[in-house]
Amino acid sequence: MSRHDVAERLTEVLALPPGPVNLAKLPTDATPGFAGGKRAGKRALAELAPTVSDLQERLFAEGHTGGTRSLLLVLQGMDTSGKGGTLRHSVGLVDPQGVRITSFKAPTREELRHDFLWRIRRALPEPGYLGIFDRSHYEDVLVARVHELVPPETWMVRYDVINEFERELTGNGVTVVKCFLHLSKKEQKKRLTARLEDPTKYWKYNPGDVDERARWEDYQAAYAAALERTNTSAAPWYVVPADRKWYRNLAITKLLVERLSDLDPQWPPAEFDVQGELARLNRT
Repeated sequence: MSRHDVAERLTEVLALPPGPVNLAKLPTDATPGFAGGKRAGKRALAELAPTVSDLQERLFAEGHTGGTRSLLLVLQGMDTSGKGGTLRHSVGLVDPQGVRITSFKAPTREELRHDFLWRIRRALPEPGYLGIFDRSHYEDVLVARVHELVPPETWMVRYDVINEFERELTGNGVTVVKCFLHLSKKEQKKRLTARLEDPTKYWKYNPGDVDERARWEDYQAAYAAALERTNTSAAPWYVVPADRKWYRNLAITKLLVERLSDLDPQWPPAEFDVQGELARLNRT
């Protein structure tokens, strides 16, 4: 095995330890579990592609023949941390027919008439599917807290509600993989600047991102609290350093491979006489 291979289980390397969370002490530009550089990282990602594709297809086949299991990937992070890039470079490696991507924006008028998990439950992956949440129910303890959309007594109880909800999911066969894309303030500025300097990236730029950036410390505090309060054995958090895009993509793909391998989905056996069907087919 090359020293550039992802030899360690990233579900162990990137797992957030229990206890108080200080994001300032967690590196944003490191490459835990990987000794190589950008070129080697991209090569390692390409080498993982057949494996993650095969595992996802097995899960999809299992779900179409009575299986009850699914996997939900939750992506959270500051603006420009790479949620969209992850969808292209990691999730893009698998068959799209077995994937359900939901990008949660500000709640609609209808969604506001229900509790905050109502729209989340409606988007959960069906058996056999790989579900992706680009932002998620955690917005209700992040944005809602930072912008004071609800009083503190409302968002404070949501941590326990989320924990119970995720325990319910895992009990019903949903493997929850929660990834915090940990980006530095310096790198965010670099990425926002790049969008303003390249006409082909204007469409990615949102003036509101600068307004949100002004609340950086508030968001860091909100994220630290959310990570600490909802880091459970049923649904642990993985902290993915996101300053290096190539490592972020590699790490999340490896996490998917590991969790899908743990599920070990199998190709369903034929529910018909294979030889008999071959004989019938040959007679046509």
